[in-house]
Amino acid sequence: MHNGRPFKSYAIALGPEPEGTKRRSGDGRTPEGVYTLDWRNPNSNFYRSIHVSYPAPHDEEAARWGVPLGGLIMIHGLPNGVTAVRVGHPWNNWTNGCIAVTNPEMDEIWTLVDDGTTIIIYP
Repeated sequence: MHNGRPFKSYAIALGPEPEGTKRRSGDGRTPEGVYTLDWRNPNSNFYRSIHVSYPAPHDEEAARWGVPLGGLIMIHGLPNGVTAVRVGHPWNNWTNGCIAVTNPEMDEIWTLVDDGTTIIIYP
């Protein structure tokens, strides 16, 4: 979004259980809600990655019951050295709960989106 209007859109891949709110570490779901893109890793195991500030305070209800929430939710490109066809991107949800795009799309996002940008993830 830019000035309240859609600016770009991408076909994404999520985790193997993409429907429903993330409840615990390893559930294969992507968190839903309002987060911040707060830091980036140019040397990730995936082509570039930008961190999503999960877990946020609104995610911590499950943690109060001793459930590990997980972390390291990222927007990233393809696994290093792997093609989109090999992982089935974007028609196959192949991440562990992250948001994946192609490497050229990740280059665009990397360039256009600053650290501190709000991301709203919704079903």
